[in-house]
Amino acid sequence: MEAKWKSRVGWGVMLGILLTVLVFFRTIVHFITEVLWYKEVGYLGTYYRILFSKVVVAIPLFFIIFTFLILYTEFLKRRYQSVTSSSIPPEQKDKTTKFLLLAIGLFSLVCAYVVSDAHWMQILQFAERTPFGLADPIFNRDISFYLFVYPLLKSIFAFSGAIIAMLGVLTVAYFLYLYGKYPPPDAEQEPANQGSGIRSINAGVLPRILLTMLLLVGSLFFFMLSAKYHLDSYELLFSPDGAVFGATYTDVNVTMRFNRIYSIASLIIGVLLLFGIRGKLKNKVIFGSALLLVIISLVGNGVKLGVQNLVVAPNELKMERPYIEHSIKYTNAAYGLDRIEIRDFEADQTLTREDIENNEETLLNVSINDERPALEAFNQLQGFRGYYRFYDVDIDRYTIDGKIQQIFLSARELDKTMLDENAQSWVNSKLKYTHGYGLAAAPASKVNSVGQPEMVVRDMPVSSTFPQLKVTQPRIYFGELTDDYIIVNTTEDEFDYPKGETDEITEYEGQAGIKLGILNRLLFAIKYNDWKLLISSGINADSQILSNRNVVERVQKIAPFLSFDEDAYAVIVEGKIYFVIEGYTSGRYYPYSEPYDISGNNYIRNSVKAVVDAYDGNVTFYISDEKDPIITTYSKIFKNMFVPMSKMDPELRAHMRYPKHLFEIMSEMYLTFHATDPNIFYNRGDKWAIPTEAYQNEERKMQPLYFTFKLPGEDKAEFLLSIPFTPLGKQTLSAFLVARNDGAHYGELVLYRFPKDRSIIGPQQVEAQISNNDIISRDLSLWNSQGSEVIRGHILTIPMETSVMYIEPLYIRASSQTAIPEVKRIIVAYNNRIVMAETLDLALEKIFGKADESNDGTTPGETPPDIGLADAQDPYQVIMEANELFERAQEALRNGSLSEYESLINEMGNILKSIDQ
Repeated sequence: MEAKWKSRVGWGVMLGILLTVLVFFRTIVHFITEVLWYKEVGYLGTYYRILFSKVVVAIPLFFIIFTFLILYTEFLKRRYQSVTSSSIPPEQKDKTTKFLLLAIGLFSLVCAYVVSDAHWMQILQFAERTPFGLADPIFNRDISFYLFVYPLLKSIFAFSGAIIAMLGVLTVAYFLYLYGKYPPPDAEQEPANQGSGIRSINAGVLPRILLTMLLLVGSLFFFMLSAKYHLDSYELLFSPDGAVFGATYTDVNVTMRFNRIYSIASLIIGVLLLFGIRGKLKNKVIFGSALLLVIISLVGNGVKLGVQNLVVAPNELKMERPYIEHSIKYTNAAYGLDRIEIRDFEADQTLTREDIENNEETLLNVSINDERPALEAFNQLQGFRGYYRFYDVDIDRYTIDGKIQQIFLSARELDKTMLDENAQSWVNSKLKYTHGYGLAAAPASKVNSVGQPEMVVRDMPVSSTFPQLKVTQPRIYFGELTDDYIIVNTTEDEFDYPKGETDEITEYEGQAGIKLGILNRLLFAIKYNDWKLLISSGINADSQILSNRNVVERVQKIAPFLSFDEDAYAVIVEGKIYFVIEGYTSGRYYPYSEPYDISGNNYIRNSVKAVVDAYDGNVTFYISDEKDPIITTYSKIFKNMFVPMSKMDPELRAHMRYPKHLFEIMSEMYLTFHATDPNIFYNRGDKWAIPTEAYQNEERKMQPLYFTFKLPGEDKAEFLLSIPFTPLGKQTLSAFLVARNDGAHYGELVLYRFPKDRSIIGPQQVEAQISNNDIISRDLSLWNSQGSEVIRGHILTIPMETSVMYIEPLYIRASSQTAIPEVKRIIVAYNNRIVMAETLDLALEKIFGKADESNDGTTPGETPPDIGLADAQDPYQVIMEANELFERAQEALRNGSLSEYESLINEMGNILKSIDQ
């Protein structure tokens, strides 16, 4: 008998295991393949840490909920039996118990899973929190309390409220079940209870028990409510109502005090409900207390409205001044705006030809190319085949021949969706067409003779003009368009790149990938629901599967607790291609800080630079802001995951950029929060705006731009990120903000502030002057009417010495769908003068004269007299000059510029007339 029993138990266990495997089969497969992938990329410890943290939260929570609910239902059952004197047959008791255990077990499991999956990081952050070293001005708590503790407390109260509500539903449902299944023997004859307290409410057994137990649940609710009212006072530090974001005069002096009253009243009601359970108090006392809470709430709202409208509103600036100061201080701290160094910029507009020559590095790096038309040119000129695509153009700088050179660079990736429909087979997409190849690069400041980017990295195999841009490993297995998995080292030849009538082939020699033994083939076939992976004859034991190849998704998968920029940028380091992805830490509960997005985030730092090898897929996370307490906390949680920037390869370090996304957020916030005087801030009397620019017949808000120039007072040009500001509703310049990127100055922010006692022309005004210029507007209209399209590039605001100059490239694109935008003119605006010429040098000559004319006695900014060679009375020289003008006129005619052609012909005629004189 015992042997038979053991045999049944054994078969039951085996059957249970089998059922579990079947139910959770895909979950198990997913877990195994995830372990294999994280091990391959070198972050298995991170994955285990996340899983372990969830399990550590889920298991105790499961047992707490399960045990509590079992004890509570047992208490309800015993209570029911004691009051009704009913009994439950043993066989029914066993069935009920089994069903209840199963239902409560499933419910507890779901609750534990949901809570642990959603809040594991909050618990870890709470345990490993790092102080900010700055306290809020109201409660004097370190900011770490609000970013690491407060969110967890909110989650606990939300969960507690849900559990209490569930207890109320469970109480009613369970008693109804017991009453229907096991009614009391004398339910119909039971006399009314004449006792005092809650038992006198209803003589019925069921209502009496229900009300008793619901009073217990209600007591728990009011205890929880009492604590929550205390927490609500902290919530006021993130209030969007009032003169500023955060707690204002009424919040601090009225709402917080009433919250204390609500808290005490709720606590008293909870105690009264406990007494009411035992019939110790009259019903009127219990319900009167609850009514009193409602009355206090109404009074509180009335007092708040009265104080706000009668006390604060008539003297708002005076009453809210301290809170305005809090908002300015803490918003600036939350976004790092307090690190901005403010410098005055004279803007006296006294540039000379000598100044132009002294800023050669700046002018040699002016972005004659615009990244938007440049992307079209890259795809047309360097795409070669329809399945190659340049995703975007990245802006970077390289030191070439000892000088900084701004470069447009883009990786040539493989877009399999553009393969011929007949070629989009499984073998081609998974085994053969596996990678992109090389990249294209062009200086931002140079175009070829027809106005297209002058490629310095080009073609296949990759050819580089400069050694600093030489690419020795051009294959791109991990990029921005690599959204599928591939299999390498198969019996199929990998396509490398097209070569004339044939194709070059290659074999992957990198370290990425998971070996595809028979078990792994089965696992990944199930994971991807792709059975060809299991049966393909092209796959052998040496084959490797490469998955999660999109570089942004790759780093997000490894570090889901960070947010990453959607735009990765490619760099060339020691002949290899790497992608850099900006990583951010953020938070929603920084006191008094104005949010920057609809999610309510009001704190952000660019604390991580993630670098991905385009060939091997290796990922390294570098800490770029060691002062950020959030990344410090993550470093404690995930030990050995992050690497200090000091350990980054110096050549790679030279390509780090201040992220445009963060700079845009900071710029938007600074429009208001640059004003530190409460009076000015309150009146919004010095609010700034970001100007607009013209692009494809539209007015668009200017974006921060990377470009190279020499900052006032500095010795050499730098790679900078910059944006100009104008007064709100005006178009003159107020200031421009720059982020420095090079060397020891990386991350420094400088605001150059213009004088307020005179107007400095802004980019919008320059754009309007370009559109209204008679000669330029005629040319633009002419080009647009001849089956072509004029595209105006970014208008560049370039500080030079103590002056400001504007430069804008002008593109012309033919009407053909495959036409490439070409730079045909450069517009330069300086000191209320606007000129347009074929090159930047010619445009600068028109304003500042030629290099040998810098000492001709003209005033700065004035065009030198057009003395030409005719005044020398040398007929030969006169004819040579006339011939030059004639050639320029013919070029203008070919380009469709009749106005320029006419002007040059007239000038030539005047010179020729001088011979007769």
